[in-house]
Amino acid sequence: MLENCKTAQERWGGVHRLIDKWLNDRQQLIVQYYGLSSCQPLASDYNLGQAISRLCESIVDYCSVGHFEIYEQLINEAKEYDDGGLELAQKLVPRLDELTARCVDFNDAYDQHCGLEDLAKLPQDLSAIGEALEERFELEDQLIERLHNIHREAATQ
Repeated sequence: MLENCKTAQERWGGVHRLIDKWLNDRQQLIVQYYGLSSCQPLASDYNLGQAISRLCESIVDYCSVGHFEIYEQLINEAKEYDDGGLELAQKLVPRLDELTARCVDFNDAYDQHCGLEDLAKLPQDLSAIGEALEERFELEDQLIERLHNIHREAATQ
């Protein structure tokens, strides 16, 4: 009964803050990605292994929050407003799952145990994971726009 008494702002205001934090995490991930992509690995003060490890950790953390927190909240919001957003989520989330698998594969290949052979493939693999992340960000932005931002005005009433 108490759940039914909550206003939309009480229910979804926290989602907005969660999304804001997640998008800030995305920005940091992008900075790390570009830092590694444009690295000077032979510079004396550059630790390539540490940079790869940090990027892998950020990718996995970002993907985990997306799947286990953000998408779930957005889908709940879509169910609440029942304005067609659920169909969009059902269309986009399977593709997001595929992109997550690519991120996990990158992490598995490079985190903690990459050898010289792996490092030789790093530029190509960084390019591929960059493309996957770019597509992921575009799909996530569609979800946020359709399943959350359009409801912001309704949530404040």
